[in-house]
Amino acid sequence: MTVLTSALDPAGEAYAERRAAMLAKLADLDAEHAKAVAGGGPKYVNRHRGRGKLLARERIELLLDPDSPFLELSPLAAWGSDFAVGASIVSGIGVVEGVECVISASDPTVRGGSSNPWTVAKSFRASDIALENRLPLINLVESGGADLPTQKEIFIPGGRVFRDLTRLSAAGIPTIALVFGNSTAGGAYLPGMSDYVVMVQDRAKVFLGGPPLVKMATGEESGDEELGGAEMHARSSGLADYMAADEHDALRIGRRIVARLDWRKQGRTPLPAVPPKYAEEELLGIVPEDLKIPFDPREVIARIADASDFDEFKPLYGTSLVTGWATLHGYPIGVLANARGVLFGQESQKAAQFIQLANQTGTPLLFLQNTTGYMVGREYEQGGIIKHGAMMINAVSNSRVPHLTVVMGASYGAGNYGMCGRAYAPRFLFTWPSAKSAVMGPAQLAGVMSIVGRQAAQARGQEFDEEADAQMRALVEAQIESESLPFFLSGRLYDDGVIDPRDTRTVLGLCLSAINSAPAAEKPSGFGVFRM
Repeated sequence: MTVLTSALDPAGEAYAERRAAMLAKLADLDAEHAKAVAGGGPKYVNRHRGRGKLLARERIELLLDPDSPFLELSPLAAWGSDFAVGASIVSGIGVVEGVECVISASDPTVRGGSSNPWTVAKSFRASDIALENRLPLINLVESGGADLPTQKEIFIPGGRVFRDLTRLSAAGIPTIALVFGNSTAGGAYLPGMSDYVVMVQDRAKVFLGGPPLVKMATGEESGDEELGGAEMHARSSGLADYMAADEHDALRIGRRIVARLDWRKQGRTPLPAVPPKYAEEELLGIVPEDLKIPFDPREVIARIADASDFDEFKPLYGTSLVTGWATLHGYPIGVLANARGVLFGQESQKAAQFIQLANQTGTPLLFLQNTTGYMVGREYEQGGIIKHGAMMINAVSNSRVPHLTVVMGASYGAGNYGMCGRAYAPRFLFTWPSAKSAVMGPAQLAGVMSIVGRQAAQARGQEFDEEADAQMRALVEAQIESESLPFFLSGRLYDDGVIDPRDTRTVLGLCLSAINSAPAAEKPSGFGVFRM
């Protein structure tokens, strides 16, 4: 039988403790998400509404098909920085007229929707997702342009936003701009480089230079409307393809544009999905709060895989890494999941062979991370752990099938790389609130620095300052601990969002559906599978 049997005891004390710890983390996550939803706060939200305008999330909701899901991406962008959580933009994947689209909406209640460094990074990520997965891109525009005090961090890299629009169009992927308010200076190129442009009458303003700049540069006196209003662009410049009567009309027109695209998915058609045998609610009680304690990832697989059915590959070999085949919402997947954290030589070779097999059949790969990295020590170095780890990382790097990654627990050192961390460009990467990621654990890193300092003092013939060393270790441990937490990492867009474990199956299903908007991966050429 390939249906997994769970050993989890939902009535047990360990389960209750883990569940309580996870719920506490989820309460913190809800509080941070609430900051993003609040936008610029009551004052600016009320002022925006007072002008008869819809909020960014209201615009998205009206654009989407009724009762369809919206997978918001990077909602914690800019967390821990000087900028508002969410980075003054809302982005995600939603269904418009039956078509999965990437949607990006500037939030004008946050400093007029101006772009800061994290806004730019979040926009890049949205464009990458649209291009990789062949999803039309819809921009809901109302932005004051660059946040001028941080222009040095925005101006040079920010040009990529417009480059990405042209590359999407060149790839045959539609780009649509619905302009609700200002889109000035460099921001004028956002509608200027989109395939379709809708502008709201008496509200949309698109110009390279506003009236004050034109006055200073040329001495010319011009008003907003004659310089860049919707009617001017619809009648004179031709920038506007459609002029909407109001915001609701603009969203209606946007939906009609998508409906006329005749857009079709080019990937796999999913099989009928069968729910897991075990409740997703139980995912709350699997990961220990102390990540040094291992847990069986099969308990996770049993609660996300269709019918909890899992064909394990090489179950008796390299047992610290679980590999095998399943389906999720009807889509076939290959799973690599850390069982005891450490990756040894056998695990590395097993992973490399499994990845090659997935590429032979074009099967997407799901990486479930809980790893402390590759094993170190004299025995393992002499046994070739470097070349074995390099073999696994090579396989991940050159795999052609889509990768999905979920960081459930620890993600340390080169284990982050071998298990397809952000640097290895998975199509999507999500994190549980229980996760931690760094070059190594806080105590280990502080200890290494202490040993190096002690050796340096001995080499100089100096007495080692034990008190200063203790203070250094405490400070370093605190710093690394804070920088290892999921909110910090998500704020820097090292993932696509921190998610409730109970939502894992749904989130992965939405991602697999989006991935299959693009054609299936090409079958490999050249060498066949090497037995590792």
